[in-house]
Amino acid sequence: MMALDEESPLVDHQIQSGNQTVNHGRDIHILSWAFLLIFLAYGAAQNLQSTLNTDGDLGTISLGILYASFTVSSLFASSVVRKLGSKNALLLGTTGYWLYIAANLIPSWYTMVPASLYLGFAAAILWVGEGTYLTSTARSQANDHKLHEGTVIGHFNGEFWGIFAAHQLVGNLLTLALLKDGAEGGTSGTTLLFTVFLGSMTLGTVLMSFLKKRDGEETEGDRDSSFSFYTFVASLWEQVVTPLCDMRLLLIVPLIAFSGLQQAFVWAEFTKYYVQPSLGESGVGGAMAVYGVFDAICSLAAGRFTSGLTSITFIVSGGAFLQGGILIWLLNYSEPTGILRVVYPLLIAAVWGIGDGVLMTQLNALLAMLFKHNMEGTFAQLKLWQSASIAVVFFLSPYISLQTMLFLMLAALVLSLAGFLFLVLKVEKVFSNHVS
Repeated sequence: MMALDEESPLVDHQIQSGNQTVNHGRDIHILSWAFLLIFLAYGAAQNLQSTLNTDGDLGTISLGILYASFTVSSLFASSVVRKLGSKNALLLGTTGYWLYIAANLIPSWYTMVPASLYLGFAAAILWVGEGTYLTSTARSQANDHKLHEGTVIGHFNGEFWGIFAAHQLVGNLLTLALLKDGAEGGTSGTTLLFTVFLGSMTLGTVLMSFLKKRDGEETEGDRDSSFSFYTFVASLWEQVVTPLCDMRLLLIVPLIAFSGLQQAFVWAEFTKYYVQPSLGESGVGGAMAVYGVFDAICSLAAGRFTSGLTSITFIVSGGAFLQGGILIWLLNYSEPTGILRVVYPLLIAAVWGIGDGVLMTQLNALLAMLFKHNMEGTFAQLKLWQSASIAVVFFLSPYISLQTMLFLMLAALVLSLAGFLFLVLKVEKVFSNHVS
């Protein structure tokens, strides 16, 4: 079961075209800033759903529908990305986010539900395309410049997730500026806000069109236009079921699921039970901005220190202990008074941002290093389990107590860290040989 590439190096050496070497970092810069422009709009809109679209819990339910659709779409997203190529998949994926923001201009069950369903599909395509494109770019950079592949993957993931995490800061500050009177339900204010968001998303999509297509990311067979139900089922089996036969992935799945749980907890529970009572509705944006700042700083720092499995182990373990400490604190949390009423929620947001930055950079780097021969299928698994766990939180949160949610989170963290450390024991020798 522990099928490892013990004889193959981390870098697949390929013949370069001519003697020219290309700096592929340009594409990572473009990808990172395009995602920032797109997600500063979507992230802020997501944070506002529970307060803006309150009629029949439209906002919360639409998010649950979105992530349920995301989960189902992740099952076949890898096949779509292989068919289109990662750049075209990225461009297709942006259309769902644009439509979702447009639906918020006229929110109703007839606009939000279809937009959420389509965004779930588009998001799966976008994120599988992102993971595939970034990893392919990192490998090209390592090959062309004779660099250690694990280090390049770590640095590129650090840059991408660091810039991406800044969307929480920029988006929430923009929301505060345009809704500074606190009247989140005001028609003129929200119309202006979502119009600005549409403009930001359009700029991000235009910027993404300047990405270079990655050479060799698809074979001719993958680009064959012929299609049948049999080939679809065979591709689905290869990309979704076959990876789960690898014990390495099974040991990582709990950590992937926890990464989704901790994100959804911040969006659905932390702001509601810890930030809003202490800082008020207007303080939610400020707390999420702090979360975004520390997420971005940690992502950049973690990426710079990532070089292989050993570094990933230390970084993930440190982040897990931080989040575990916060969860234990929250189990015994009582609303503070005085200045601590402001400090505590912001401190928790900062630490939670650090934990998210650790998980996102290290999970992507780990998967890219371990499963380099099936990038699309591997990143589809990443988004499948993340989106499924996010959907579970959104659907369960109205029916279980906060204490129960915290105990579930703590149990999930312990289980996921145990599985990850067991994986490390199995493959550490292989990576140590490559690093040396």
